[in-house]
Amino acid sequence: MSTVGIVMLVHTALGRAQQVAHHWTASGCPVVIHVDKKVPRRTYRVFHDACIKDPLIRFCSRHRCDWGTWGIVAASQSASELILAEFPDIRHVYLASGSCLPLRPVQELIDYLASRPRTDFIESATTADVPWTVGGLDHERFTLRFPFSWKKQRWLFDKYVHLQRRLGFKRKVPADIVPHMGSQWWCLTRQTLSAILQDPDRPMYDRYFKKVWIPDESYFQTLARQYSSSIESRSLTLSKFDFQGKPHIFYDDHLQLLRRSDCFVARKIWPNANRLYDAFLTDKSGAMKRTEPNPGKIDRIFAKAVERRTRGRDGLYMQSRFPRHGNENGLTSNPYSMFQGFSELFEDFEPWLARATGARVHGHLFGPERVEFAGGQTMINGALSDNAAIRDYNPISFLTSLIWNTRGERQCFQFGPADNQEINWLLARDPNAQISVITGAWAVPLFKSNRNFADIRKEAAKLQQTETKQLEILRSVWTKARVRIWTMAEFIEAPMEPIQTIVDEIGPANPRRLTEAPTMVDLTGFGQFLQNLKNQGMHPYLMGDFPVEQPPVNTPKTNRKPYLVR
Repeated sequence: MSTVGIVMLVHTALGRAQQVAHHWTASGCPVVIHVDKKVPRRTYRVFHDACIKDPLIRFCSRHRCDWGTWGIVAASQSASELILAEFPDIRHVYLASGSCLPLRPVQELIDYLASRPRTDFIESATTADVPWTVGGLDHERFTLRFPFSWKKQRWLFDKYVHLQRRLGFKRKVPADIVPHMGSQWWCLTRQTLSAILQDPDRPMYDRYFKKVWIPDESYFQTLARQYSSSIESRSLTLSKFDFQGKPHIFYDDHLQLLRRSDCFVARKIWPNANRLYDAFLTDKSGAMKRTEPNPGKIDRIFAKAVERRTRGRDGLYMQSRFPRHGNENGLTSNPYSMFQGFSELFEDFEPWLARATGARVHGHLFGPERVEFAGGQTMINGALSDNAAIRDYNPISFLTSLIWNTRGERQCFQFGPADNQEINWLLARDPNAQISVITGAWAVPLFKSNRNFADIRKEAAKLQQTETKQLEILRSVWTKARVRIWTMAEFIEAPMEPIQTIVDEIGPANPRRLTEAPTMVDLTGFGQFLQNLKNQGMHPYLMGDFPVEQPPVNTPKTNRKPYLVR
C-alpha cells in the first residue's frame, strides 16, 4: 500500500470523480471521499455503490458545503479522521477535489513525498503578506462574524458586516495563534494533521473558525504553523484564479500548457475535457518527465490572460470592462482625425483631403439626418449602417467600432455643432484623436442659405451656444487629444500653413508640400451678414473679427476705414 492517502471533496461530475478515484487506488493510494450533502440521496447512493467495490475507497459522513462556509472544513476534518484511522501506513494526506486531475504518474508523487517524510506542503502566509484577497476583507475576516452566506445571502452578509463596523465590534483571535491564509489544497504529514485533529483545544479553534469568512483557506493554514516542523508554503496542486478570485477552468486545448507546468495535480478540469482525462489517466507514454513542480512556468500565460480580460486590446470593448468609465485600455484602436468647419469653409474639401492624404474621408458621421460615409456608402466595415437612429443608440460605440473595424486605414470625418454631441468627451479624452476646429464656420451655410433672417438668427444662436460648450470640453484639463482651434477670421488670413501641418500628420512618413490647395467659398458680404445678426440682437463672437464692407454711396470719398465686428 502507498504511503500517500487522498481525501477527495466531491459535489458534482461524480462520474469523473469515480474515474480519478480509481486512478489513485490503482497506484495503491487509499481514497476517502466526501460527497456534499446537497447531492440528492439517490445520486449519492449510485455513486457510492459504484466506488465502494474498490477495497481502497471509503466514504465519510456528509456535510453541507456552501462556498466560504465552515462545511468545507468540516468535510475535510471528517475525511481526514477516517483516512488516518483506516490506513495507518500512510505518511502524507493529499487534499483534492472531484475536479482535480493527476498530471504525472502517481508513483512520482509517492516517491517525491517519500523523500520528504516530514515536510508539509501547504500555502500559509499572514494577511499582511497575502496579495490575492478579493472583496475588501483581509484581516477583518478574522475579527468579524460571518454567519451568512456571501453567495446566497449577499444582502444579509453586507448589512451584517456594515453593522459590525458601525458598532466597532471585533472578535478576539485566540491568543496562541497567528491567522494565516493560503490555498485550500494542501498535503500534510500524518504527524501534523493528527496533531491538528486531536488538539485538546480543537473545540475552541473550531468555534472560532466557524464564524471566519472562507475558513477553508485559513483553518489548516493557521493551525499547521502550530505543529509542523517543516512547512513549504506552496501547494502541489496547480490552481489558477482570475482577477475576481474565480478559478480558471482547464479545457482540452490546455493539454500542452498543463504538461509544461510539471505539476503533480491540476484543478479545475472541465468534466467534458475528454482529451485531458484520456491523456493523463490512460496514456503512460505521454507522462511528463520527473522534475520539480514548477507552476511558475505558465504564470506568464495566465498573467496575459488576466490582462487581456481586464485591459483588453486598444479600442476593443468587451463585457468585462465596458461600459465602466475609466476601465478602458485605450479609448480607440488607431489614430483618426476630426475636422470641424473645414467642409463649410472650403468647396469639395472631403475629396481634396482624400487625394492629399490617402485617408478615408467621411462627411458628417454624426449628422442629424444620416451617417455620411465616404463615397456615399450606406454600410461600412463591421456592418455599421448609415441609419442615424441606430447610430444614436450608442454614438460612442459607433465611433469606437468604426475605428476598430477599419484599423490599418486612417479615418477622417467632419463634425459640427449641429451633429450629435455625445461623443465630445470621448474625442477630448482620446490620445488617438487629432482634432482641428475652425470656430464659427457653421455660419457660412447660414450665410449662403435662402431662409428668413429671423430663422437664421435663431439657428445661429443655437449653434453658437452648442459650439461654445464643445470648446469648453476640448480645452479642459482632461483633454488628451491633439487639438488645434482657430477662429474663422484668423484661419482665412493664412490657411495653407495650418492645412499643411494637419496633412503632414495624417499623410505618409515622408510628406511633400501641397501642390493643390482647397478652394475657399466666396465670403463676399459675410462681414455684413454678421453685422446683421448683431443688429438683430445676437452677438456672433466665435468667428473672430470680420470687416464689414461698406456699400458705395453718392457721396465724396473719405479715408474712413471699414469697421470690425467685435
